[in-house]
Amino acid sequence: MDKVFKALADASRRALLDSLHARDGQTLTQLCEGLAMSRQAVTQHLNLLEAANLVAVQWQGREKVHYFNPVPIHELSRRWISKFDEPRLDALHALKTRLESPPPRKGRKP
Repeated sequence: MDKVFKALADASRRALLDSLHARDGQTLTQLCEGLAMSRQAVTQHLNLLEAANLVAVQWQGREKVHYFNPVPIHELSRRWISKFDEPRLDALHALKTRLESPPPRKGRKP
């Protein structure tokens, strides 16, 4: 988890992940397009993303193709986000149910 948090802490790495999410299976040259970073900087960021298992690579001939791996982010979400939202979501659901139910009739106990 520490590697995932470290990888996601940097805006440049998040931009690379966004690019791979939008169009999976890109080479280094494709990933460098439109970024204000040197090829070497992109390579360093990709190495860190690979170490965090957020990017998987596959060699196609002499080219290394990069793919987004959402599993670590999903695990992070389940571990650190979902459990904190559950009580709030339960409360909102109870409120919604109560507001949408018909009002009790007069003379009858609810």
